[in-house]
Amino acid sequence: MKITVIAVGKIKERFFDDAIREYGKRLGKYCRLEIIQVADEKTPDGAGEALERQIREKEGERLLGQIKDNAYVIALDIKGTMLDSEELAGKLGQLAVGGVSQIVFVIGGSLGLSEAVLQRADYRLSFSKMTFPHQLMRVILLEQVYRGYRILNHQPYHK
Repeated sequence: MKITVIAVGKIKERFFDDAIREYGKRLGKYCRLEIIQVADEKTPDGAGEALERQIREKEGERLLGQIKDNAYVIALDIKGTMLDSEELAGKLGQLAVGGVSQIVFVIGGSLGLSEAVLQRADYRLSFSKMTFPHQLMRVILLEQVYRGYRILNHQPYHK
């Protein structure tokens, strides 16, 4: 299985980068991991809804340009379905058994995902009703995917 994370923006803090590398190393036992970063758009203070929509659309075009046609796309969306760790593990397992060879997780920028990206998604996943910085969300996502693989393989993992 190949897991691809496509995210808007660059990682700026070293501690996030270190955590992402660590989970990437751990995940190497279970899957092939690829992380793709696309450029973010600067959002001026006081931007109106029309400008925010344009920014989401530009970022969305960049995200969609990185998604292969046969990939199963999971968009991280605050309005998506919330799963616990066991349910996420089950979802990963079901996809693997169902013949999915690539799962793409998509993380939007500070304004979220464009409607086009949400329409392309096969599944919308929410980690919380709270909003997280995209840099931190990458770490949380990779930790949960790692935890999911540990659960699927009946291996211990701290609860």
